[in-house]
Amino acid sequence: MIETKNLKRTFRSGEIETPVLKGIDLKVQDGEFIAIMGRSGAGKSTLLYQMSLLDEPSEGEIIINGQYAHLMPESEKSRFRLMQFGYVFQDYALLPELTALENVVLPLLMQNIGKEQAYRKAREALEKVGMGHRLRNLPSQLSGGEQQRVSISRAIAHGPKILFADEPTANLDNESSHAILNIFRDLHRNGQTIIMVTHEEEFATEAGKVVRIDDGRVVATEKH
Repeated sequence: MIETKNLKRTFRSGEIETPVLKGIDLKVQDGEFIAIMGRSGAGKSTLLYQMSLLDEPSEGEIIINGQYAHLMPESEKSRFRLMQFGYVFQDYALLPELTALENVVLPLLMQNIGKEQAYRKAREALEKVGMGHRLRNLPSQLSGGEQQRVSISRAIAHGPKILFADEPTANLDNESSHAILNIFRDLHRNGQTIIMVTHEEEFATEAGKVVRIDDGRVVATEKH
């Protein structure tokens, strides 16, 4: 489903260049649950941002479903992200002035899904993660774990081809973290392709494949 070839990303600040990814070759098959692991600064999140088209590589190729995604114009990338991908971030990225339901509905409306269908899909997605009783609550009225459930609902409501998660349990207590992981486990059992950055060894064991990164390179790939 996704393949990267010799993927490199260098950040520049004035005359200073900082290479973060130094030639990543990686394949993700349809239906796989992959955990990307490594120490802080190893390049985990940078790799996720490349694969999910939120950032552009300095060199190399990103091939998604046979399309050379890195060559797409920005308008096409935006549409690809909206229609094909789902995103879960460690800071939840919810709009504070919208209720849980409205946060999930908004991207569906942006996909030109009719209002009635969008609200139905949003309710179903929230019920799937155990948030059907908090539809009218604002993010400020929810715990961190509940906010992350809403974030996951928003990411899966449209049935994305790939779900990207960047440290989805980083800001949560142990109980909430396990609840989030159980949701990911159920999604994967139902065929969802998931690429997750995590520093938690315990959570990585849930993935079918663990890709370990150090100093911008893949140093190990483990299948479970």
